[in-house]
Amino acid sequence: MKYDKIDSKLFVKNRKNFMEKMKPNSLAVFNSNDIYPIGADSTMPFQQNRDIFYLSGVDQDKSILVLFPDAPDPKHREILFLTETNDHIAVWEGAKLTKDDAFETSGIKTVYWLKDFDRVFFEVMTQCDTVYLNTNEHYRAAHETETRDDRFIKWCKEKYPAHQVAKANPILQRLRSVKDPIELDLMQKACDITEKAFRRTLGFVKPGVWEYEIEAEYYHEMIRNRSKGFAYTPIIASGKNACVLHYIENNAQCKEGELILLDTGAEYANYSSDLSRTIPVSGKFTKRQKEVYNAVNKVKNEATKLLVPGTLWKEYHVEVGKMMTSELLGLGLLDKADVQNEDPDWPAYKKYFMHGTSHHIGLDTHDYGILTEPMEANQVFTVEPGIYIPDEGFGIRLEDDVVIQEKGEPFNLMRNIPIEADEIEEIMNS
Repeated sequence: MKYDKIDSKLFVKNRKNFMEKMKPNSLAVFNSNDIYPIGADSTMPFQQNRDIFYLSGVDQDKSILVLFPDAPDPKHREILFLTETNDHIAVWEGAKLTKDDAFETSGIKTVYWLKDFDRVFFEVMTQCDTVYLNTNEHYRAAHETETRDDRFIKWCKEKYPAHQVAKANPILQRLRSVKDPIELDLMQKACDITEKAFRRTLGFVKPGVWEYEIEAEYYHEMIRNRSKGFAYTPIIASGKNACVLHYIENNAQCKEGELILLDTGAEYANYSSDLSRTIPVSGKFTKRQKEVYNAVNKVKNEATKLLVPGTLWKEYHVEVGKMMTSELLGLGLLDKADVQNEDPDWPAYKKYFMHGTSHHIGLDTHDYGILTEPMEANQVFTVEPGIYIPDEGFGIRLEDDVVIQEKGEPFNLMRNIPIEADEIEEIMNS
């Protein structure tokens, strides 16, 4: 992996926290992701299942983690199963983790090769009453592909039908949403890489460049700073393209007088950053563009102050809607009649700001977190209001990643990334 080694005490702590939430005499199983085929002998680059990574730090395919805190044999309270490395694999793919490597990475002492899984798993299953199975219950999950965890669940229920079944996901939703200081440092690193890439882009953009050339500038800077690249498919949207919320073609030429909406966060060590900035192709905003820009920035700043312990996500978005309504009135995009006659289920401001303002971020760009529960310190949220005006040919979104504090305003992980309109212009024209 490109990233620097992570202290195994993070994963030791994560497992301890998870096992404290398990039922008596139960075990939990977590599988790595598959390597997905493209065609012929081609595959997609491997991306580790975030749950097994969170609990072990193992970033390798065909890995299995078993947690059994009440195991009669102490060595079976934490078990890793890995692909056995050999000389042939080392020549063609590079050596896999050895047992010593796995211990150094995860802090887990008991490591078996995968060929021993059925035997060892049978032994521990005869000693437990409940098995925790791992499913993806994120509120935005919509997968058609059967995962390695999915296949394991089918196999386990068929082979061990008398065991009680429990869900690992609700425990992970809560644990993963609150970040450890080591995780916050990794996320800061991802944000710092994003800053470097954005500053590089500010010096590159001029009339006539293509969106994909800007994407390449970002990617270059991310890779050279130990990132795998973008944490999500990047949006490089010039002109009216910015009014398509998930525009990812990035194949248009950027023209004089247009704005470019950049939604372009780097990953680092599997942790995400999520940045949005909007910049002028010519290096200077028009008066109208700057008015709208400053309105979005004002909403972002005021919304950020609401992210404190105890805030409810749904109520937060209602308040942000009120802020945005006020700004849209000031910009002449709404009038009082629009607001008075609005549909409560689709308020008037939604015509110009139709998406949510904040989501959890961490190992996933849209990370785990139970949205019906109050916000807590050390949760990390995006703040990303926008105004999209197809009739005027531009859209503006501004976004930072912030850490909720015990007291006071959140800590902005992107505090060093230029955002004020005047600063953007100054850098682009220097």
